[in-house]
Amino acid sequence: MAEGAANSVHETVAAVFRAESRRVLATLIRLLGDFDLAEEALQDAFTAAVERWPADGVPSNPRAWLVSTGRFKAIDQLRRRAKFDASLTALVERLGDGVTPAPDVDDGVEDDRLRLIFTCCHPALPPDAQVALTLREVCGLTTEEIARAFLASAPTLAQRIVRAKGKIKAARIPYQVPERADLPERLATVLHVIYLVFNEGYSASSGASLTRHDLSAEAIRLGRLLVELLPEPEAVGLLALMLLHESRRHARTSAAGDLVLLDEQDRSLWNRAQIAEGTALVEQALGSRRFGPYTLQAAIAAVHAEAPSAAATDWAQIVGLYDVLLRAEPSPVVELNRAVAVAMRDGPLAGLRLVDAILARGELADYHLAHTAQADLCRRSGRTDDAIASFERALSLARQEPERRFIERRLAQLRAHRD
Repeated sequence: MAEGAANSVHETVAAVFRAESRRVLATLIRLLGDFDLAEEALQDAFTAAVERWPADGVPSNPRAWLVSTGRFKAIDQLRRRAKFDASLTALVERLGDGVTPAPDVDDGVEDDRLRLIFTCCHPALPPDAQVALTLREVCGLTTEEIARAFLASAPTLAQRIVRAKGKIKAARIPYQVPERADLPERLATVLHVIYLVFNEGYSASSGASLTRHDLSAEAIRLGRLLVELLPEPEAVGLLALMLLHESRRHARTSAAGDLVLLDEQDRSLWNRAQIAEGTALVEQALGSRRFGPYTLQAAIAAVHAEAPSAAATDWAQIVGLYDVLLRAEPSPVVELNRAVAVAMRDGPLAGLRLVDAILARGELADYHLAHTAQADLCRRSGRTDDAIASFERALSLARQEPERRFIERRLAQLRAHRD
């Protein structure tokens, strides 16, 4: 094969890895019943693709080819090990039984992520391990990214993930979606995991970019699959929430990658198809009367999305929805968001009193957005020195470059105004 064609195939392999590797891994875990063996099989399958696709051509169904090849590689490896460890013989026989899937057969791959999510979220695992394992194995977040989300060290998270894998293997937790009667009790953790993945994509915890579209798109895809499998109101509400937030993605940053606040966004850039779908899903979830926090957050996002301009936003309705949300799921972050909405409805001083009280309790002392909100309300109230102090505190806590640049611009404006 010519060098240019070979390079093109290698680029194809890299693109398939980015798009399909986690889905291939999920299927291999189901077929092989072991995380570590499946991860080795995944690497072996892509190594084989790099070696064979330039000569044989890219298969018509790359994902199925990789699954089949990975399975073969794993069985061959176990056969070699079985020569020295008789305990592996039964496993080799089990994996080798049955009809071998043809390379062009897509053997239920689409649902394997959901199977794996429910496995990772099994109640036998500690809640923090459920989330960490799912983010790592299902969604491909790095240990460092997960550690930042948990405010833990990477080695600690790595150990947590290893222990969770060991528990699944030792307890023989099945790689399957639970029976329908058992689904609701397992749903809350699964929704939480999907929401965490979306949040990391919608507003990256750190780094040069405000968003990671690959993660938010993956969370939406998982949300759609979950709704198809289990159309519970909160699953519908979470999908609505993600679609409504994602609809604003193109307007949230400037061409230079700088943060653009909601009231300054070009609403013509908002994705109207996602808004229409998200709003319809909100109405569906609310109509069930069995909705919860995700649906209420989606309803708030829908009010923003339906406003033709920032000035036309129905802040009274938003405050009312936050009141309901606070009763359903009390948290200082919800209180903070409600306080900002009160400031928009009743003026900055009214909101500032609420934000000051929240920060005085200490729960959000290290949450940079709380200090940013306080700083902005001080700025709008004419308290320049207080605004500068709060922005400086927010800057010391912010890790995302677009947010840091935004705070630095605000500080420069305030200092220039003061001087």
